[in-house]
Amino acid sequence: MQKDAQKRLAQLEKLVAHHQKLYHEQDAPEISDEAYDALVRELRSLEEAYPTYKKKNSASERVGGAPITAFKKVRHDVPQWSFGNIFSYEELTEWYKKLMRHLEREGSAVKKDLSFCVEHKIDGLKVVLTYKKGVFVQGATRGDGEVGEDITENLRTIRTIPLTLTQPVDIIVGGEAWLAHSEFVRINKERQTNNEPLFANPRNAAAGSLRQLDSSITASRKLDCFVYDIERLHESPGIVAPTTQTEELTLLSTLGFNVNQHFAHCNDVEEIETYYKKSISQRKKLPFEIDGVVIKVNEIPYQKVLGHTSHAPRFAIAYKFPAEQVTTKIEDIVLQVGRTGALTPVAELTPVRVAGSLVSRATLHNEDQIHRLDVRVGDTVILQKAGDVIPEIVSVVKELRSGKEKKYHFPKRVDACGGDGSIERVPGQAAWRCVNRDSFEQVARKFHHFVSKKALNIEGLGPQVVNLLLEQGMVTSYADIFTLQKGDFDGLPGFKEKAIDNLLGAIKEATRVPLPKLLFGLSIDQVGEETARYLAQHFGSLDRIRYASREELEIIEGVGPIVAESVHTWFTDSKNTKALEALLQHIEVDEVSAETVQGVLRGKAVVITGTLPALSRERAEDMVRQAGGKATSSVSKSTAFVVVGENPGSKVDKARQLGVEMIDEQEFLKRLRS
Repeated sequence: MQKDAQKRLAQLEKLVAHHQKLYHEQDAPEISDEAYDALVRELRSLEEAYPTYKKKNSASERVGGAPITAFKKVRHDVPQWSFGNIFSYEELTEWYKKLMRHLEREGSAVKKDLSFCVEHKIDGLKVVLTYKKGVFVQGATRGDGEVGEDITENLRTIRTIPLTLTQPVDIIVGGEAWLAHSEFVRINKERQTNNEPLFANPRNAAAGSLRQLDSSITASRKLDCFVYDIERLHESPGIVAPTTQTEELTLLSTLGFNVNQHFAHCNDVEEIETYYKKSISQRKKLPFEIDGVVIKVNEIPYQKVLGHTSHAPRFAIAYKFPAEQVTTKIEDIVLQVGRTGALTPVAELTPVRVAGSLVSRATLHNEDQIHRLDVRVGDTVILQKAGDVIPEIVSVVKELRSGKEKKYHFPKRVDACGGDGSIERVPGQAAWRCVNRDSFEQVARKFHHFVSKKALNIEGLGPQVVNLLLEQGMVTSYADIFTLQKGDFDGLPGFKEKAIDNLLGAIKEATRVPLPKLLFGLSIDQVGEETARYLAQHFGSLDRIRYASREELEIIEGVGPIVAESVHTWFTDSKNTKALEALLQHIEVDEVSAETVQGVLRGKAVVITGTLPALSRERAEDMVRQAGGKATSSVSKSTAFVVVGENPGSKVDKARQLGVEMIDEQEFLKRLRS
């Protein structure tokens, strides 16, 4: 499992970084936005599960890209989630089982009315539309999920986006802007006549059209738009809030939105599979591109119970179409060095277009995988992109060998490992790593991570600046960053007075650090964002974490023995503690937030069960944490009280059995205000 994860993580990081620039900053994407989002989701998931393998300054730190300066930034009122992906019937059934387990764990009594709404996954560009009193006031791209680009004027040119709804409602909806096949052909013919670069596919053409500074150009492209989701709906006379996804689509249509009518109501996974196979057979006949189907739990109360992970809804999944396979040639095999010194062999390929994008590199995982495939430089190989996302070498076409192919052997040294460049195979594993794990490259990656947005967030200390400071010997430890003065930058290239002032100001702002961000930024093996938060919430102070035993660490929910061992080892290493002590001379750690210190729920365990009238499960649990409490998933004698919504399940029985107090949402909010 870990070997597979290491291989995929290294590949994903490289792919995401490449497509990030094309997709978000150059307006020239090579893959669909759904494929790009899927890459980022998988990368994040693997990095959180295996933080040891995470590359410093990973592309996952920039989920999207900075919205280009030509358009105004828009902060979304509702977070823009992405879907997880599945690629087979087996994964579909596993997702269903996981969904049912979560409902049971959360105390929801699953009734026979649980069903699914299945829709086409349109290969277009996600747009977020906002209406006030029924009037279209703003349209934006998804961006990084929190901040997008204001493309209101361009969206006004799409005739299927209503400027005025049939009812004067305040509503935010999500949709997909797309370009018909016929219009795509017409545009490319026109561009060819004008000696302009051709669009690779309809999605690229749609994205490029919506980012035109001249809205008349957008209008000439004849874009279309399907709306499929109500993201926020304010109460309005005559409007009944939908209780199912299919009712939601009906309401959207009634309000005047263009809704794709190719959706189905399915009662089980067999019916979903039937719809999926039917969509595969019909996809070429549709006027628009689809790359899969989207499955959503139909009943909205169940959707609320299931909620979201940090990146995707639990109640929905994208079921992607089968992979495409092509043949290409391996031109070389090189070693890629990760942050922890792990080495991943990568095949450099003769560039080939597969599943709509150009592929020139594919991971070979590890030494054992190279031997298993018997892959050699010069071989013709079968390459596939599973779910139109991940390129991998499936097999070697040995019949086409010429005899000039060369077997690959791991070298004795790799320049990127620094020092003498020596490498070694990890005992008991198929992985190789640098002998010297304190090489410049790896130290630089750790510094990149330390100053990144999710750690200390020092704006202006990008990778190039960090590398320059390291090369000049201006910093050798994290503490050195906070000793930099204006005169230190004299004579350094690219540092003008204003840039220096801005950087020093950002460093000064970073001297006060929340405990979870510090823990995350220290590059402790196995400690990702979530683990850092668990540690901070449980112990409350850095000193308590530093001197905690393995046993004390292990009992924390979300930690476990492997993470506990890693944390304990890090804090008992004299080199680490010395560096930490030096750092603490310059920063102030917000070990417990002001809300937690003064919180009305400080030290209390609270359970949320059932569907609350107004709050989602995630929002209610966040409010518990912000008030200093601990949101737990099971009722015990130590539970302070249980907040009960509709369909609460067995947790109510457990609370009644133990004599634990039960309150409703209104009382919960009242206590938070007291």
